[in-house]
Amino acid sequence: MSPMLPQTVDAAACWRVLRARDARFDGRFFVGVTSTGIYCRPVCTARTPRRENCRFFPTAAGAEHQGFRPCLRCRPELAPGHSSVDAPARLAQAAAAAIEEGALEDGGLPGLARRLGVTDRHLRRVFDAQFGVSPIDWAQTHRLLLAKRLLTDTALPVTEVALASGFSSLRRFNDAFATRYRLVPTDLRRQARGAAAAPADPAAGLVFRLAYRPPLDWTALAGFLALRSIDGVESVEASGTGSAAARRSGPSGSVYRRIVRVPGPRGTTRLGWIEVCPPSGRAAARHLLEVRLDATLLGAIPAVLARVRRVFDLACRPDEVAAALGALAAGHEGVRLPGAFDGFEIAVRAVLGQQITVKHARTLAGRFASAFGEPVATPWPSLCRAFPSAVSMAARDPDEVGVLGITRQRARTIVALARALADGSLRLEPDGDAPATIERLRAIPGIGDWTAQYLAMRALGWPDAFPASDVGVMKALGVATPREALAAAEAWRPWRGYSVIHLWRTLAPDTNEAPTS
Repeated sequence: MSPMLPQTVDAAACWRVLRARDARFDGRFFVGVTSTGIYCRPVCTARTPRRENCRFFPTAAGAEHQGFRPCLRCRPELAPGHSSVDAPARLAQAAAAAIEEGALEDGGLPGLARRLGVTDRHLRRVFDAQFGVSPIDWAQTHRLLLAKRLLTDTALPVTEVALASGFSSLRRFNDAFATRYRLVPTDLRRQARGAAAAPADPAAGLVFRLAYRPPLDWTALAGFLALRSIDGVESVEASGTGSAAARRSGPSGSVYRRIVRVPGPRGTTRLGWIEVCPPSGRAAARHLLEVRLDATLLGAIPAVLARVRRVFDLACRPDEVAAALGALAAGHEGVRLPGAFDGFEIAVRAVLGQQITVKHARTLAGRFASAFGEPVATPWPSLCRAFPSAVSMAARDPDEVGVLGITRQRARTIVALARALADGSLRLEPDGDAPATIERLRAIPGIGDWTAQYLAMRALGWPDAFPASDVGVMKALGVATPREALAAAEAWRPWRGYSVIHLWRTLAPDTNEAPTS
């Protein structure tokens, strides 16, 4: 079966996927059943409907736009997102991701268009061509699906659910629910059969599950993050230690934890902790990650979950990546391209990693966080601070950074990065224009091609980024120059970023991320 673009759903192909319940296509289309008025994911375990009753849609918003209600069994709000390297599709998907993080709350569609560097008219046109609905319809569907998730998965009062989902009042929330789903929120909560409410104790956090397309190599992904974890900010620990979520984690045996800083409306920020692991029991076979959030992050749930999807690359299409990489990925199709929770944090980490080992860079990053980070209370003594923000570091003198054992040039580069991010002249988010951002990065003294390409991989989520001067990459390829590395990787376009992770996988861990210049 050929890959399906979201805007060109093939009904015959969708029907074959639906009958097979093929998890590789989860989230790439939805099926509306005219006899019930319900729409489902292609992996839904309900009895397969009759072909003549099926209508196929590229997005959940498209199905709801035609009057279908979300299935309570397969829960469309859990489906993985989209991923693409095509420029118009990437723009539309960047806009969708930004909307899901609340980008329309401040500046509306014109503000989002400015952020993406296009006109709002062009953004509407590209968005409709990709998803078949307007950005406003997409935002409304996302709010309602988030509310459905909170009603199903938590014991939060309905008023708190409404506010956390982005509705300005309980009345508007109830009206939207009645109009779209023909239900009142409390009725949906009662109808969610088998739904497990979150613990009533706020200190226990809020638990969510995020789906992915299999396979996903959790051990490799957790190992990559563990090797680069910043002391006090993040950790990867063995399951069975530290929390109920850790004890529930699956056989892969590790739990990822960190402190997050999430931007809010009108320049505000929220700080709190998160915990991520595969679930155990029957849920372990359902291609999910379990996410536990600090209750202090209640008002930022969409942004936090979006960042979790980004870090663990849950929108990946492993079959397409593996097909392009061929023998390089054979037997390791579940390897993902790890993203970043915060652009500034990963940028500092990249600058510190220039021409030194991963272990040494991690030591310097820990000193940096300890010196400038913000204290945060967590259930774990090993996690105690948020990584400093770009705004806070923009006001620092490079000499303050240099006393930590960081070279003068790198200290200047870190402060220059902070100032560029703080004043908005640089953005390190997946919604940016990757080639243009790479050029802006290269213009900052102390940032060469390796650092720019590494940030394109991890902060921008650019799947075709390729740090050709990386020592580990050249060693794994058996070449002596970046030019030769680029030539060898040409066959892997447009997934060269994934090829880098695979090439690093073949080496001793501490040889990674060391550029020649």
